[in-house]
Amino acid sequence: MSKIRITGSVIWNLTLIFLIFILTGFVFVGAIGAGYFASLVKDDPLLTKEEMREQIYSYEETSEIYFANNIYIGKLRTDLERRETSIGKVSPMLVNAVLATEDEYFREHNGIVPKAVLRGLLQDITNSSTQTGGSTLTQQLIKNQILTNEISYERKAREILLALRLENFMSKEEILEAYLNIIPYGRNASGKNIAGVETAAQGIFGVSALDLNLPQAAYIAGIPQAPYAHTPFTNTGELKDAEGLKPGIDRMKVVLSRMLEVGYITETQYEQAINYDITKDFREPETQAADNYPWLTYELENRAKEIMAEILAEKDGIDPERLAEEENLKEKYMILADRNVRSGGYRIYSTIDKEMYDAMQEAAKNFKYYGQTFTKTEIDPETNEEIEIQMPVQLGSIVIENKTGKILSFVGGRDFNIEQINHATQAYRPNGSTMKPLLAYAPAIEYGIIGAGSPVVDVKFTRSFDGYSPSNYNENEERGIIPAREALAYSQNLPALRLYDSILDRRPATFLEKMGFTKLTEGDYVNLATSIGGLTNGTTVEENTNAFTTFANGGQFIDAYMIEKIVDLDGNVIYEHKAEPVQVFSEETAYMVTDMLRDVLDYGTATRANSMLKFSADFAAKTGTTQDFKDVWLVGYNPNVTLGVWMGYDQPRSLSQFNNTYYQPSARVNMLWANLMNSLYDVNPEVVKTNETFEKPENVVYASFCGISGLAPSTSCSNAGFVRSDLFNRNVFLPSGSEDIFISSSAVMIDGRAYRALDSTPSEFISAGGVGLNSEFAKRMLGRLGGDPSKLLPSRSGKVISSARFNADNNAPAAVSASLQGNTLVWSKSSSNDVIGYRVYNVADGSRKHFATLRDGEGRRITIQQGGTYVVVAVDITGKESAHSNTVSTTASPPPDTEIPANSGNDNNNNNNNNDSTNEENQNQNGSNGNENGQNNGNGNGNGNSNNENNQQPPPSTDGNQDI
Repeated sequence: MSKIRITGSVIWNLTLIFLIFILTGFVFVGAIGAGYFASLVKDDPLLTKEEMREQIYSYEETSEIYFANNIYIGKLRTDLERRETSIGKVSPMLVNAVLATEDEYFREHNGIVPKAVLRGLLQDITNSSTQTGGSTLTQQLIKNQILTNEISYERKAREILLALRLENFMSKEEILEAYLNIIPYGRNASGKNIAGVETAAQGIFGVSALDLNLPQAAYIAGIPQAPYAHTPFTNTGELKDAEGLKPGIDRMKVVLSRMLEVGYITETQYEQAINYDITKDFREPETQAADNYPWLTYELENRAKEIMAEILAEKDGIDPERLAEEENLKEKYMILADRNVRSGGYRIYSTIDKEMYDAMQEAAKNFKYYGQTFTKTEIDPETNEEIEIQMPVQLGSIVIENKTGKILSFVGGRDFNIEQINHATQAYRPNGSTMKPLLAYAPAIEYGIIGAGSPVVDVKFTRSFDGYSPSNYNENEERGIIPAREALAYSQNLPALRLYDSILDRRPATFLEKMGFTKLTEGDYVNLATSIGGLTNGTTVEENTNAFTTFANGGQFIDAYMIEKIVDLDGNVIYEHKAEPVQVFSEETAYMVTDMLRDVLDYGTATRANSMLKFSADFAAKTGTTQDFKDVWLVGYNPNVTLGVWMGYDQPRSLSQFNNTYYQPSARVNMLWANLMNSLYDVNPEVVKTNETFEKPENVVYASFCGISGLAPSTSCSNAGFVRSDLFNRNVFLPSGSEDIFISSSAVMIDGRAYRALDSTPSEFISAGGVGLNSEFAKRMLGRLGGDPSKLLPSRSGKVISSARFNADNNAPAAVSASLQGNTLVWSKSSSNDVIGYRVYNVADGSRKHFATLRDGEGRRITIQQGGTYVVVAVDITGKESAHSNTVSTTASPPPDTEIPANSGNDNNNNNNNNDSTNEENQNQNGSNGNENGQNNGNGNGNGNSNNENNQQPPPSTDGNQDI
């Protein structure tokens, strides 16, 4: 017995010690928890009763939006319907259903249920797969109306604290009424989002909340757990099929079961309700007039939220600039702003001109040359069925008033039901050659590197360290040294890339920052391809168009805006736009670029757009095209307005398909731009058309210069016919000095290119009296990118200009093959690459007599005499001849009485030569018309761009205009 007592005593003492440890642990953990809880809410401002009640009831007013001139558009978020009701007008069965499902102890607790909170915390800590939740109706009301949906312990702690306070400031009936008015209930029979039990009752069953029967009440009470899964309607207002309705009906049965458990209904009521066919009560799909302004409504809503987020942050003592830097902070204030804008009862006044907006939508709708609409199949996430999705060519367009920055109108896309993204303000795409004046030419002029007509180099290059080898649109085209304004008008890639390379160390992309480009990466500051539109993340139509207003505003950037002011319920102006101009370029640079861009419309890549305008004004413009015609752009401006247009597929693919039906892509954007501009002119000519012209600043002067060197004209440059005159900013750069860049030279032609003759070159192939470039100067013009100096100076105005030596080999050229066509001797081209021409010999009597010499470029055919035997040899630059061709013999002359057709020989030869000349001329013409093609490989850029403009061949049409 003694041992038993001792053992029992030990066990008892151990048990006491264990209990003390447990109790101490609970106290310790509780103290830590309380301390942690206190730390989470210590900085939370203590809301007063009035402040809490005001926020809880903030759903009562919906904000409204207006066009310019106070023309009413409608309410924000017209797809969210809410009809407020009082608790006395709600069926008791619905109230009981909500309490049984969401908060069984609502009438007993003081805002929270501790065991539910602890259960939720434990599930979160243990990462349990079962999450039962622990929020009371009071907590849900706090979360929806005062806090955010942010998932954090801080937010949960604030929710608990505020729920406890709210129970002291509002009665249970007031809390319940507020909850029933704010909770979301999926969609109604028109497919619109709904909130509040009255709206749900009317929208789903067509009855008031007071008249709901038990199954209907249970169905509505079950929706909030998963609103879009449990709602009976799709986003188009159609009733879901049986499989789609099943989740909502199953949830209704769960609610009925909970009501039975709690004792709100009897077994009999439960059985009747569980067997009730709820599907017969659903409303028929309700057709409503489509929202006339979906893109505009959502755009104004988004911009109002951005503005309100900054206002709310500032009220909380937070620098609004932090929102752009801290993603979580911005998300928080955007949620608060979203709630505030929707429920604040604000009047939001926009800059959008209603008539211009309507006219642009109509013009965009009626345009017939967008391109092919493709389709794809997807699985509908709601119905789990395969559906067909249309993929049309999209457009984005925007028009900005230059001097104020007001966005007067825009086009967000083709069909809001197909794609809701606003292609004018939200879609980021590479901007192709519209980048050239912004990033290459304007900075180069600003830095004093070039004037408007200074020489730039259009010669290919291959970068040594990565093999980057871009080209123009016509891949084989190299125009040599050409004026900057010509390179820009025809949108040549190579001059823009070379010019940009020469200023790259000055980081000219900082100009883009000042002009509002928001998604620049470090690569955009160093990649050559950025100068022809190869942006890593692209830009929007708004940003790109806004940047061009800088030129129209004398070099001053005025950020575009769409919201003029926001007024609260009491008539107080809580926000009003104030412009903050930024001087990006000098007014001299702005004017010179504008003058260069006038040429784009006069003879460059936008002549079609210019020809289609129904009014005249002082316009300047730039086109742009990206790799494989995936994007086409045109931005044009006059002193009053700037209009930008983009076309492309949402999932980038080539627009260059079905060109015989829709025109070439660059022709399409020309036509669309003109159509949109004409539509604006039709409704508001005072704004769009102006007699004002861009005035030349005093310091922009015309000056003469050598068109090859860019320096002051020298005697040799003048004698060679290369003196030009163009615009310069005398503050930063005037042509001065001179350099003996030319050397006297005799030249030969090889494959159409001029080379210096060698000492051994036969004189009969030499063009004497020509000039060539000094090798040091040629090297300097080609810069660090290098290139073939022989291509700097092609033949000009009949005078052969030699610019480089040809590295000849010591081998005789390859022989040719000859044949007879009537009285014309014809031969093939020698396969050797150093041939300067051909000699024809008559070998009829066994000797070799020289008959004719034809230089490179003079053709490979000649009329020969009757009764002769001929051979042809190729001659290379060193004077070496090839082996004889095969012999070709003609018959003896016919007797005197044989009739010979007039001009049968020489005329045929001349015709053939003329044909050759015509073909060559056509090739040259085609070469001058091909414009843009750039490659971005090797630049660390994921958006390699190729700019393809002009070369536009229209399909059969009554429109006889064809772009150059």
